[in-house]
Amino acid sequence: MSNGTGSKRRPFVRVAPLGVALAIFFVVPLGVLLAVSFFENDMIFGMRPALTPESYVELFTTMNTLWLYLSTLKFAAIVWAITLLIGFTIAYFLVFHVRSLLIAIGLFLLCTVPFWTSNIIRMISWIPLLGKQGLVNQALMGLGIVDDPVEWLLFSDFSVVLSYVHLFTLFMIVPIFNSMARIDKALIEAARDAGASSFRIMWEVIVPLSRSGIALGSIFVIVLVMGDFFVIKVMSGGRSASVVSSIFEDINVLLYPSGSASAVVLLIVVVLMVMGVLRVVNIRRELAGAR
Repeated sequence: MSNGTGSKRRPFVRVAPLGVALAIFFVVPLGVLLAVSFFENDMIFGMRPALTPESYVELFTTMNTLWLYLSTLKFAAIVWAITLLIGFTIAYFLVFHVRSLLIAIGLFLLCTVPFWTSNIIRMISWIPLLGKQGLVNQALMGLGIVDDPVEWLLFSDFSVVLSYVHLFTLFMIVPIFNSMARIDKALIEAARDAGASSFRIMWEVIVPLSRSGIALGSIFVIVLVMGDFFVIKVMSGGRSASVVSSIFEDINVLLYPSGSASAVVLLIVVVLMVMGVLRVVNIRRELAGAR
């Protein structure tokens, strides 16, 4: 009897450390964030304990909120589309066009070289390239393509998107590469023998079998873009904004309830977006089927 009880408790004992860690570092901070979002704003002390939806009412009744979310979603959608195209293309090349597995792994590891440096350094490295006196503008003027420096290369939405793509493309390459690497090459040969064109093989065989990697990469990229403010702050020169940058400004001026309410709403939006991706692609079933 005791052995049976012990065997039933054993799984709970194994997950207990993880459960404690999640409670301390996730559940408790999230609960504090939710509680603070219902406090009152105080210009002197930052907040005053209360139970009021004032911060949420103000959040949902201002046009600035809609503009910030549209701006954030715009960057997330553009970066997701570009990183998906680049990530899928690179993964496809490494898996199906590089014959040697050793060379494929070597090229794949080469993609990780930029991650040996800080994200901030990699982002700021674009400034001397894209500035008015940067290398890109000097090259364009030297070739006679333009007469004056191109101003929209830096401190614009273009530079923000470029930095995001540079920083987050690897998060799309890795899961897609892992999914494609599990595809049986015999399926490709069978489709080719059946007379399928390269486009049909790509669309009807490779893409469906890579859905789990595409879904995971999409989740990584969307969450990273939605939760970032430093890239927008630096690379846009203050000309663009996002929800997280608004939260940062609220914290700077001690508007903790307003910032907490914005953070809670943003968390809900991101969770809904992730759930939407998981509804389209059942990652657990896809991975189980791949095994």
